[in-house]
Amino acid sequence: MRRSLRIQWIVLAVIVSSACFGGEPSWARFRGPNGSGQSDFANIPLKWTIKDYRWRVELPGVGHSSPVVCGDRVVVTSADEKDATLIVLCLQASDGRRLWRHDLSARVYAKSSLNTYASSTPALDTEHAYVASTTPEQYTVVSLDLKDGRRVWRRELGPYDSEHGFGASPIVWEDLLIVPNDQDGPSSVFALDRATGVTRWRVERRVEKAAFATPCIFHRDGEKPQLILSSWANGVTSLDPRTGKRNWELPVFQCRVVGSPMVAAGMVFAAAGGGGIGRQMVAIRPGDPGQATEAKVVYRIETAIPYVPTPVAKGNLVFLWQDHGIVSCLDAPTGKVHWRERVGGDYFSSPVRVGDRIYCPSRTGEMLVLAASERYQLLARFPLGERTHSTPALANGRMYLRTVSHLMVIEGNGKE
Repeated sequence: MRRSLRIQWIVLAVIVSSACFGGEPSWARFRGPNGSGQSDFANIPLKWTIKDYRWRVELPGVGHSSPVVCGDRVVVTSADEKDATLIVLCLQASDGRRLWRHDLSARVYAKSSLNTYASSTPALDTEHAYVASTTPEQYTVVSLDLKDGRRVWRRELGPYDSEHGFGASPIVWEDLLIVPNDQDGPSSVFALDRATGVTRWRVERRVEKAAFATPCIFHRDGEKPQLILSSWANGVTSLDPRTGKRNWELPVFQCRVVGSPMVAAGMVFAAAGGGGIGRQMVAIRPGDPGQATEAKVVYRIETAIPYVPTPVAKGNLVFLWQDHGIVSCLDAPTGKVHWRERVGGDYFSSPVRVGDRIYCPSRTGEMLVLAASERYQLLARFPLGERTHSTPALANGRMYLRTVSHLMVIEGNGKE
């Protein structure tokens, strides 16, 4: 009887959460559905000014986390840099009205001057917001009720050691919350029960500098899904997301991992770097756990490698947005370079694709728009008015933009 109820709960959770994971109107994790950074449901203007925003609100504190959206709820975090209090805000997506605020007390600790105490992006399902935060003493994960911000559960996962601070984000998969924990100290990845916060599985990881990558899922038709993680110590790893069992691992990196792995054209792309630039990038054809086929590095990218920004794709085209303003368009299956151009600027945000366009804001707050095509076209560049390290969200036919201390929304009305 208990097993039957458990199976029914899992099926119900998947059905209910599909509204937040099956496409619009949701962008429920860092870089949206499966971390792809893509939407074909919005028709965002080519350029705009501050008077064109549907709404724009000032956030308490500062942060580099990205907004996430489920239905008419948008959640974003900020932090008070004086005492490191993490502020979780839920706003009404249609008009920016504050629905609730939940504060998580912390303490000030040493981190990179380029980081904030609010750099990890929450994950959502239709009922909850899941938020991760750290101090050197404790890695904390909380589940908050999406209706009113009430705390549902809280987990402490042990110390967190990182010279640069924290930045990786959790993801929801079926009835699990996957929590990456690659740090300078003892490292691991957790799968927590979404309903209770209880550990369903935990896998220890090798240690070699903290990683800030957010996982994704690789799933080919007819095969079992694979949880993809990347770090310096482990390279690129595939786990069974249901059990944590390792499928395969390619220890391909000798540098720190900041950008997240992404899936395009049946391949996994992952990068590593150091000193502010990307130094290694691989395109991997994942193995099939069911057939015991091995994963293989199909090719390596040697030039203009992104370190912090995660790539974005359109079909078989993959676009690499390097930190110092060099953008490349590659054929995903072969690695052939269609074009490589210097657009200028410095970038920590990841590009997002909206239909046939790619949008990426620079660190100083300039939005660049390129054509998502085999031919290079710079379509627009214009100021956002404030610096940003965050990645835009796309939901409800709108783009949600987070600068260091504001959140604003541009309506997808086709205006150009």
